[in-house]
Amino acid sequence: MRNSTRTLRIGGGPEVHRLGFGAMQLPIEQGPDRERSLAVARRAVELGVTLIDTAHMYGWGANEELLAEALHPYPDGLLITTKVGVARSADTGEWGFDARPAALRDQVDAALRRLRVERIELLQLHRIDPETPLAEQLGTLGELQSEGKVGHLGLSEVTVDELDAARAVIDVGSVQNRYNLLDREHEPVLAACESAGIAFLPWRPVAHGDAGENAEVAAVAAELGATSTQVSLAWLLAHSPVMLPIPGTARLAHLEENIAAAGITLTEAQYDRLNGIGGQA
Repeated sequence: MRNSTRTLRIGGGPEVHRLGFGAMQLPIEQGPDRERSLAVARRAVELGVTLIDTAHMYGWGANEELLAEALHPYPDGLLITTKVGVARSADTGEWGFDARPAALRDQVDAALRRLRVERIELLQLHRIDPETPLAEQLGTLGELQSEGKVGHLGLSEVTVDELDAARAVIDVGSVQNRYNLLDREHEPVLAACESAGIAFLPWRPVAHGDAGENAEVAAVAAELGATSTQVSLAWLLAHSPVMLPIPGTARLAHLEENIAAAGITLTEAQYDRLNGIGGQA
C-alpha cells in the first residue's frame, strides 16, 4: 500500500497536517455569501485543517480580515500563512509586483493588523519582483524575521535556480508553486524541496475539470469508491513527503470531500498508474 505521513514541519518549526486549505476562493462581500465563507473557514478547522493559505492580493487584505473574523482567537496549532509582494496601483487600480523593502514592510504590518496577530508564523513572497534586487527583497524579509514579526519564510512560483539563490540569503521553509497530477512543470523544484526538507505547497492542486475527464483517474476513483478530485489529492500526498496541498473551495460539501482525501490510501499499482499519466515516470 502507498502510505504517507500525515504531518510535516515547516522549516523545522510548526507541525501541520499535510492537507491544508486555500482561502482565495472565499467570497468576501457582505451578505449570505460572506456568511457561507465564514462557515467554510470554521468547518475546515473543525475537520482538522491546521494550515490555511491567504495573501495580501486576495481582496487586497479583505481575505485576511475574513479569516480573522471567522477564526480569531485562533485555536492552538492553527497556522495561517499569508503572502506579500504584489500590490495594486492607487492611480490605475492595476496590480503588479512590488517587493521593495518599504512595500514589504507595509504589507506585513497591515497583515499583522488584519489577522490580529503579533507574528506571522509563515510569510511567503508571492512573486519575486524583477525590478527589485533579490538581495533587497530577501534581506527585508530576513529583517522582519529577526524583528519577530515573522516566524518562517517561504517563496512562491520560483525555479530551482531562484530557490538556490534565495537559500544563500534566507532559510526557506516553504515553496508554493503551481503543481498537480496533470501539470508537473515544477517537478524539479519539488525534487529540490524534498532534498532540502522544504515544504511544497502546490497551488491549483487539482487540474480544473481535467482530472475527472482522465480515464485513468476515473478508473482508480471507481476502484476506491472515491471522486476524481480525491484521487488527485491522494496522489499528491503519496508522491512526496514534503507535499502539502492547499485545495480551496467556497462550498461546505466540496470542502468535506477534499479533506476526506487524506484518508485515502493508494496501492502501489494505483500510484504507478496515476504516476504514468502524461508520460511521467
